[in-house]
Amino acid sequence: MNKSVFIIAEAGVNHNGCIEQAFRLVEVAADAGADAVKFQTFKAENLVTRNSQKADYQKKTTDADESQLEMIRKLELNEDEHHELQKYCQKHNILFMSTPFDHPSIDLLYSMGMPIWKIPSGEITNLPYLCRIGSLGKEIVLSTGMAEMDEIRAALDVLLQSGTERRNVCILHANTEYPTPFADVNLRAMQTIGAELDVRCGYSDHTLGIEVPIAAVAMGASVIEKHFTLDREMDGPDHRASLEPDELQSMVTGIRNIEIALGDAVKRPSPSESRNKATARKSIVAAQRIVSGELFTEENLTAKRPGTGISPMLWNEIVGQTASRTFEKDELIDA
Repeated sequence: MNKSVFIIAEAGVNHNGCIEQAFRLVEVAADAGADAVKFQTFKAENLVTRNSQKADYQKKTTDADESQLEMIRKLELNEDEHHELQKYCQKHNILFMSTPFDHPSIDLLYSMGMPIWKIPSGEITNLPYLCRIGSLGKEIVLSTGMAEMDEIRAALDVLLQSGTERRNVCILHANTEYPTPFADVNLRAMQTIGAELDVRCGYSDHTLGIEVPIAAVAMGASVIEKHFTLDREMDGPDHRASLEPDELQSMVTGIRNIEIALGDAVKRPSPSESRNKATARKSIVAAQRIVSGELFTEENLTAKRPGTGISPMLWNEIVGQTASRTFEKDELIDA
């Protein structure tokens, strides 16, 4: 996760509880070039109370009369399906990830040997949960939607005190509104998190489109997470704010292009532009006919393309010298 921008294609619960649909999501993420495809692991009864209400965005995209418990119960994947998904990811050469939402889910994913752990925004104030994941000694990606800096700092301290090394933590700036209005993104906060907490930073995106995650890479994100779906018109809480397959492909391509374009920060001519010096730069040339023995002056010299002769930066050294031969108009000076 340290060598380049790590792209997590967030399948989440967009499989709608169907393992075949989950397999198809793995294929889409792998084909797009993502580094990991991430699901969600939970037992509904361990996650919410019977009377828990849905978020406003969930009420708009699912049956408004059902409870949150009823909604997410339909989105569970069982233990066998998790193992099937992990094997399917291995087959397609993409890392399997899943976010646990309760302690039995943590135990399941740990038994599966998951190397990178994602802590969702809603668990950033869950002390027992943070302690358990922090004690695993794994790489951790922590989302920070709805959080103040003090809450992020406190969560990081718990992870570090529980045994996680700082170098193994990446904190993602995030906003949990689906979709997130552009005015609420506050992308510069990602840089604040990285600078103030001395950690790698990244961005978990819930805006519509691909512009913001690509911009985050240009601003220094080392991890990008983005929801995707097979079809935005499907029933389910997260489909509307997710990318479709062709959009996921475009996002990954855009990120990789920006990653390359960022370069190494050393200002020097690139290999592709070096050959342009001769045609784009100028040389000192005769502005008129100059006979042998005549002095070079401001009046009989000028600067014109090509740049294959004496650089105009040496103008003051050439003016006042004596012409060693006759130069015709526009001829390069070779004094």
